[in-house]
Amino acid sequence: MLRQRYGLLKGDSESLITNPNPLIGSLIPHPESRLCARQDSARLGLCYNPTMQQVIVTGASSGIGRATALRFAREGASVLVAGRSEPGLADVAAAVEREGGRSAVLAADVTAADAPARIVAAALERFGGLTTVVNAAGIIGSGSVESTTDEQWDTMLDVNLRAPFRLMRAAAAALSESRGSIVNVSSVTGLRSFPGVLAYCVSKSGVDQLTRCAALELAPKGVRVNAVNPGVVVSNLHRRGGMNEESYTAFLEHSKKTHPIGRPGEPPEIADLIFFLASDQAGWITGETISIDGGRHLTCAR
Repeated sequence: MLRQRYGLLKGDSESLITNPNPLIGSLIPHPESRLCARQDSARLGLCYNPTMQQVIVTGASSGIGRATALRFAREGASVLVAGRSEPGLADVAAAVEREGGRSAVLAADVTAADAPARIVAAALERFGGLTTVVNAAGIIGSGSVESTTDEQWDTMLDVNLRAPFRLMRAAAAALSESRGSIVNVSSVTGLRSFPGVLAYCVSKSGVDQLTRCAALELAPKGVRVNAVNPGVVVSNLHRRGGMNEESYTAFLEHSKKTHPIGRPGEPPEIADLIFFLASDQAGWITGETISIDGGRHLTCAR
């Protein structure tokens, strides 16, 4: 049922199934102008915003990724949601449609060898073009320079740094055609040093430099690349990184003291900035790593 409704892909032998609404499915977005072709528009009575986007969001089943998918959907975007949780992806895909967007689902481990090609191909097949890539998938874990194992180090960099690079590389040609953009989800730890999360800090610092270097290389092709650097945001990130509920509750309470604004952030706040950076309003912004952390980057580690 999930594959029938949202076009869930699990392997190359399965093809995307179009939106069950045949009226929507008959409109193919133009990759250069971002204008939806108005085939039979008079008969259908449909009108489309000329700035509608075709978007890939990784890590879309929860947290910042989910909020970002819904933010684009509210502007009528076509959103391919990618991640490992099929139930979570099905839920966000349904929410995207309720918010006014079009959805496609791809269940994939972003570190898999074939994941970048499959993700990009799915978006192009489903939507007819690609204007935006949002790398929101990420993990966190504790560990110092003395305690971090090779496996922990490799896993952290594989998910947080190597996977965004590989998806950016796979999407570059399509984004060049649309003169689109990439937004990477980094962290305050990419800009500042914090003890006890060594591999995470290094991975996010790498994302920031990846963003700046890619921005220089892709600018001549009209592709912009930026990153957002959140502080603590209420999500499942830290729970999945090993915090139990008691520890996480205490962590959020402590965040009221470590963030000058006096509270942790919420996923929709980050999504708003991501949407802006992907919009034409940010057309002269590229290579930026933008703090959105309630002032956390201005303080000393505590």
